[in-house]
Amino acid sequence: MEPVTLTTDRLLLRPVGPGDTDAVYEAVQDPDIQRWTTVPSPYLPEHAISFTEQLVPEGWSQGSMFTFGVFAGGELVAMLALTMRSLGTAEVGFWTAKEHRGRGYVVEATLTACRWIFTEVGVDRVEWRAEVGNHASRAVAERAGFTVEGTLRSGINNKGVRRDCWVGSLLPSDLSLPSTAPYLPARA
Repeated sequence: MEPVTLTTDRLLLRPVGPGDTDAVYEAVQDPDIQRWTTVPSPYLPEHAISFTEQLVPEGWSQGSMFTFGVFAGGELVAMLALTMRSLGTAEVGFWTAKEHRGRGYVVEATLTACRWIFTEVGVDRVEWRAEVGNHASRAVAERAGFTVEGTLRSGINNKGVRRDCWVGSLLPSDLSLPSTAPYLPARA
């Protein structure tokens, strides 16, 4: 798939490239990003180079992971990726640069990227997962309209350690969009 650029009134979402390597490296030096996400720790310059020059372009070209740098006023404020997990299902992951937290950037970016993947890629479910205890990630997901569905025991692997995680989902209907396949919810 060809990379796309998305915009909101405040944000520009675009694939990052070699010109963004230094900004990615600097942002990921934050201990909270290294603690709560699966980025390498310590995060070295070569990790940022591999991310911007290989991982991001390969994800787009293979249609397996759609990564967006989130920019406000020309500055990298966050990173968001939608990774294809199975037919019609993607998983969202994100981090926010420390100095830009609490401004709603990732909620806005998540909603924008999810609208895009629902309407342009044909995804019918976006999942969110975060290690139990990552309350900031959960707050973003809930503000973006995700339904928290429960806790998965040993549901994620972070740096070689299995951890329990929360899981939630966002469906096209949550954003008043049509699905590509019929959905028959269970009756309570």
